[in-house]
Amino acid sequence: MVSVVVSLLYSLRLLIRSRAALHLEIIALRYQLAVLNRSRRPRLRLTPADRILWAWLSQAWRGWRAAVHIVKPETIIAWHRRGFRLFWTWKSRQRTGRPGVPPAVRALIRQLSTANPLWGAPRIHGELQKLGIPVSQSTVAKHMRHHPRPSAQTWRTFLTNHANQIMAADLFVVPTVAFRLLFVLVMLAHDRRRLVHVAVTEHPTAAWTAQQLRNAFPERGARISPA
Repeated sequence: MVSVVVSLLYSLRLLIRSRAALHLEIIALRYQLAVLNRSRRPRLRLTPADRILWAWLSQAWRGWRAAVHIVKPETIIAWHRRGFRLFWTWKSRQRTGRPGVPPAVRALIRQLSTANPLWGAPRIHGELQKLGIPVSQSTVAKHMRHHPRPSAQTWRTFLTNHANQIMAADLFVVPTVAFRLLFVLVMLAHDRRRLVHVAVTEHPTAAWTAQQLRNAFPERGARISPA
């Protein structure tokens, strides 16, 4: 009785499933039998074609897990992932970017940069555009010849070398007890932070500032004039 019920359930299952799924299951089972008969050894031998077939079935057939018996479903999933990685590795090797710069254009860029050391990439790019050569400014900067420039002294070195010739000036406001505002001009020498000149006024003007500079530097006072 139990066997009859099982047979009926199995027949009902076959009727419910689609005809395409049934054919795929028959093909999968027969193929596994063929692989077992072909191996004839304790260890199963699978070819790349076998792995490709099962990787394709795992994507094209929803019920493939119930039909596989010679390997684990996780193994087939690993095959599919490996094939996916190999496919994208092969596809990424194809050159699909911008075409390379012709050797003649590269030689022209180096020639222009060598003959005109003061020209930068924007100037050379503009000259090439006038000649009808379609290259980008970044390409010009990549292939142009870069001339070595003499190293300039740092700001700290400049201040150290000219500290005795540099003066600092500041104009700030001081409120008094009577709520008046006084403007204070202070000048300091950089070498020793020496106080050079101090002046106070209620109404600072350009003429007053020029006069304070004359007072602070009497030897150069004749050359200082208000703006």
